[in-house]
Amino acid sequence: MLGPARYLADFARFAATKRSQEHHDSQALAELGARPLPLPPGLDLEWLGVSGYRMTYQGQTLFVDPYVSRVPLSAVIRGRPAVPDPAMLDRFIGTPEDVVGVLVGHTHFDHAVDAPAICRRFGCRAYGSDSLVRLMALHGLAEQAVEVEPYETYELGPFTVSFTPSLHSKLVLGLAVPFDGELTCDHLDGLSPSAYRCGPVWGIQIDVAGVSFYHQGSANLIEDAIRARGVDFFLAGVAGRGFTRDYWKRVLRRLEPRTVIPTHYDDFFRPLTAPMGFTLNVNLARVPEEIAAVSGDFSVAALPPP
Repeated sequence: MLGPARYLADFARFAATKRSQEHHDSQALAELGARPLPLPPGLDLEWLGVSGYRMTYQGQTLFVDPYVSRVPLSAVIRGRPAVPDPAMLDRFIGTPEDVVGVLVGHTHFDHAVDAPAICRRFGCRAYGSDSLVRLMALHGLAEQAVEVEPYETYELGPFTVSFTPSLHSKLVLGLAVPFDGELTCDHLDGLSPSAYRCGPVWGIQIDVAGVSFYHQGSANLIEDAIRARGVDFFLAGVAGRGFTRDYWKRVLRRLEPRTVIPTHYDDFFRPLTAPMGFTLNVNLARVPEEIAAVSGDFSVAALPPP
């Protein structure tokens, strides 16, 4: 029980200093966002909040874990259906001309809610686990779902994509993954936030325009599964990293990234139309020093909020 006791004590400290810590996190975000991000010419990378990204190159767009509909906390508490919000999709996804795919690292609601609607809107495919295939089928889009194979490469326009077996951090006091298991819901009306089961978890490697990205939506890993080395940009989910033993040491020594871009630190219950908040006890301000404690070879930068 020493582990859970430590996590409870850490959360109690956060609760006592919440306002000060979030102020420091805001300052850290501003500083990290001011650092130059050496993307190749013509490649646009946009953070959509949580672990969501839009990449555009040569007029073609790829989405990763897009989540702009933002399910309120009340829907989690009351078990109300969590479904895409067309108005938020109109505003934050817009009308890119050529969408080549949607990649989903796992099927928790804050990663997967909007994938079916984006695929329907643009006629593209979603790539991920068998849980994602079932989610797409619930929306009548089974033919647009691809259950990926480990390390197989998928050519999506100018993007080359592969999937690495991974794990989700044990956010429940270091003991369990929230909403673990396979997505088994059989009707959209029953698709509450808790019905979005995690399913298998993937790290996602994306190569485009001569650079490589590694996207990890949750701060855990299977060390021996990671084959990528010397990636240019590590899109690193930082929520829950404190629940994974030696997380930065293990993942950075595997990936050897040139630049770490923290992600998944914002309050994902807050609408994108509201000022950005931080998820509980995320300690974004500590991320650069945690990384520097492993090695000074890794730069850290951030993208502006959506």
